[in-house]
Amino acid sequence: MRSVIGEHYFSAEPSTPAARRQITFEVAGRGYRLSTAAGVFSADRLDAGTAVLLRKAPLPGPGTTGTLLDLGCGYGAIAAVLATRAPNATVYAVDVNTRALDLVRDNATALDIADRVVAATPDEVPADTLFAQIWSNPPIRVGKEELHALLRRWLPRLAPDGTAWLVVGRHLGADSLQEWLTERGWPAVRHASQKGFRVLSVRNPGDGSAGLAENP
Repeated sequence: MRSVIGEHYFSAEPSTPAARRQITFEVAGRGYRLSTAAGVFSADRLDAGTAVLLRKAPLPGPGTTGTLLDLGCGYGAIAAVLATRAPNATVYAVDVNTRALDLVRDNATALDIADRVVAATPDEVPADTLFAQIWSNPPIRVGKEELHALLRRWLPRLAPDGTAWLVVGRHLGADSLQEWLTERGWPAVRHASQKGFRVLSVRNPGDGSAGLAENP
């Protein structure tokens, strides 16, 4: 999730004029209207992968507590859904793109969930924070090395018996990523498939056996 050269939604501070706009989508019978902007991932619509993730993975409910993570949050579509579905949980929305984080804050305010959504860069997340759930449409196009570094950094932050929900395009290496995770002691299961995407469930085994942090 580091900055990359050139104007791209992975850039920490996009130079493209923001040109704010709004998008609408529906999840589990509830409509959402969020502000987006140029220089942020999928600014014109809810992207297909995130839509599949929110449709196929089991969303948290009112009884969910603890801290949840929307990793690579963009303008905060996943964070918005998690926070409205789980009013007793805190949701971290993490991205390197400062424009995206500004949008997350504005969208959280508009949805009246700003007191439970924390928009932050990766280095702003307290080191001792563990997550009951991690949700992510990870930035596959940064390359395998960057993607593996991202997962090595964040999956160890799952609470014992916590679960990460990832959506990855089949043609972008979903099956090889599943294998890579499982080989390193993080059991990854294909939970669902739709429209060319795999939804992976990755659990913290809770016994200290996972070796993601130590293995390339």
